[in-house]
Amino acid sequence: MKYLIMVYGNPRSRAVWDSFTDEQRAAGMAEHTALRAAMDAAGELVLAERLEDPSTGTRLPAQPAALAALGLPSDGPFAEAKEHLAGFYLVDCASPERAREWAAGIPEAALGLVEVRPVWAG
Repeated sequence: MKYLIMVYGNPRSRAVWDSFTDEQRAAGMAEHTALRAAMDAAGELVLAERLEDPSTGTRLPAQPAALAALGLPSDGPFAEAKEHLAGFYLVDCASPERAREWAAGIPEAALGLVEVRPVWAG
């Protein structure tokens, strides 16, 4: 079963990262590099990517007619959340528990910024 492990960021976590010394940033990235290597060595890593800052992306605006037809309100062409997806790991594991084990090794997990979700197999 495939699981998407999503790593989130927010303005506060970004400010903490920006306050780190070069050595602290290198240590944080080394944790991700080691985790990625371990997932790969276990044969469970499908793909992992760090995403650019959300300001570089484009979200397609909602179409008013489609929203009205569904009865859905919206106040902008953006996700209504303070957090943004910062990166992800796609793993292929035998169980959700195994995916959560990998997710627990992500440095941002200690901050509550990691989510594990099964990939729809429909």
